[in-house]
Amino acid sequence: MLPRLHVAAFALVTTTLLGAQAHAQGVYKIGEINSYKAQPAFLEPYKKGMELAVSQVNAAGGVAGRKLQLVTRDDNGNPADAVRAAEELYAREKIDVLTGSFLSHVGLALTDYAQQKKRFFLAAEPLTDKIVWENGNRYTFRLRPSTYMQVAMLVPEAAAMKKQRWAIVYPNYEYGQSAVATFKQLLKAAQPNVEFVAEQATPLGKVDAGSVVQALQDARPDAIFNVLFAADLAKFVREGNTRGLFEGKGVVSLLSGEPEYLDTLKTETPTGWVVTGYPWYAIQTPEHKAFLDAYQARFKDYPRAGSVVGYNAILSIAAGLKKAGSADTEKLIAAFRGLEVKTPFGPITYRTQDHQSTMGAYVGKTAQQQGKGVMVDFTYRDGGKFQPSDEEVKKLRPAAP
Repeated sequence: MLPRLHVAAFALVTTTLLGAQAHAQGVYKIGEINSYKAQPAFLEPYKKGMELAVSQVNAAGGVAGRKLQLVTRDDNGNPADAVRAAEELYAREKIDVLTGSFLSHVGLALTDYAQQKKRFFLAAEPLTDKIVWENGNRYTFRLRPSTYMQVAMLVPEAAAMKKQRWAIVYPNYEYGQSAVATFKQLLKAAQPNVEFVAEQATPLGKVDAGSVVQALQDARPDAIFNVLFAADLAKFVREGNTRGLFEGKGVVSLLSGEPEYLDTLKTETPTGWVVTGYPWYAIQTPEHKAFLDAYQARFKDYPRAGSVVGYNAILSIAAGLKKAGSADTEKLIAAFRGLEVKTPFGPITYRTQDHQSTMGAYVGKTAQQQGKGVMVDFTYRDGGKFQPSDEEVKKLRPAAP
């Protein structure tokens, strides 16, 4: 007869082994971290998009018979909280794959965490180019079209305006700084005589719209490049409309065609801004119609840009797990390099050279229809066509194997 201590130890080992075996055979646990409290307009629809994809994958039999299970955490918009959440997800929840993040500085913290811990990370939403270039590493891949890609989609439209004097307004953190640097570089190359006559860098979420609009008016620009989003964008538009800032000026605005932000502007939506966005109500492709119908049937609501990002993130992870045949980090890295995924925007590929997906965005103009802000005259821009050359990428990504 075994001593009582040995019996207890044997039972503990047996339970642990059985639990590990059940985990291995039953589910793939996806740990997801995001700024749900700080950015609800984008991230509530994003979470719904993830949930829809998980339900569809599982209804189709899962990944090689294993169901997907989603476990989310809030990072409070704070890089340190995001890293702590990642550690907790691995230690307590025993996740297989890590994904998420919205704000660029948070995404960079998780990118560094992935490298330090040698764990696969799919950055779903943060836009900063550093995630795949300067701070890029072999463990991190990124889904959403980057700052460079979306700015590159807008620059031809900006150059076509033939405006010489440009003013710029942006949130003063990684995403805004990166967007402005890229816009200046690409517009100067396309239009060498351009001048940048004013630049307003505002604290994220704390724009003083009155002083910003006054400073831009004092500079007398011909055109404006705006990078503000969410509540900052609404305040800027309201004050700019009141003071007539936008009258007679060309405006190019990053992300402002997304319903997350147009929906709040309603009748204040400016007319004729050139924007990137997501005109869900007018996309006629079969892939998008299938997504739209499924989303509306499940949530009794229409999708936002975040919905597509969340949906595509889960589809990407499912495709990567299927190709890898495992959640092993090295096998996932190999699987994601060149991975092709079918999405509501059509097929996308994760580039081998920098781990950036070719997911694109829609470029069009803002307008009002029935008291709502919409995008018109839009076209889809394939993200694979708005990238630097491979040689440039090598220079931008020197340290990443």
